[in-house]
Amino acid sequence: MNTTDPAPLVRAAADGDQQAWDQLVERFSGLLWSIAGSYRLGRADAADVLQTTWLKLLENLERIQDPARVGAWLATTARRECQLTLRRAGRVQPTDDDAKLDAAAGKSAGPDLALLTAERDQVLWSAFARLSEQCQRLLRVVVVAAPAYDVAAAALDMPIGSIGPTRARCLEKLRRGLAAGGISGEPSDS
Repeated sequence: MNTTDPAPLVRAAADGDQQAWDQLVERFSGLLWSIAGSYRLGRADAADVLQTTWLKLLENLERIQDPARVGAWLATTARRECQLTLRRAGRVQPTDDDAKLDAAAGKSAGPDLALLTAERDQVLWSAFARLSEQCQRLLRVVVVAAPAYDVAAAALDMPIGSIGPTRARCLEKLRRGLAAGGISGEPSDS
């Protein structure tokens, strides 16, 4: 079976092949988690989005018109489910990523390093928060899941040719924001 083309997996899963279904889930779950993360859903809401997205694929496996583009189909479905979840909630729910990062930094480091790490992270997340919503979503999807550009384009609902240049502009804006906050890409002398 061609490992890059998901069409055979979709067809096999539609015929009831559990192993093919498992391979689809393994292959595309990272992408779906990154899409849910780009909407800043809480862990429980993100898990609900993934579960609903996989359920919709299962219900529509035999009707997928272009099985080779199942990644784009999943990305679009997940994006719609995220938007629906946010509409139902009426607001964006914060994630617990910052707390996890702070806790992880504090576990293995002394108090000085933990404080420096927390300060650096605060500057990073402040610079990230000043980026446009489009840049935040793009960087979450492209950096976290690192999907193929056609899948990322579908997940972000943008032309495939604009992902690279837009990503470069977003990263440059983030670098400038970090530099304004005293963080550069250069190693320190200490």
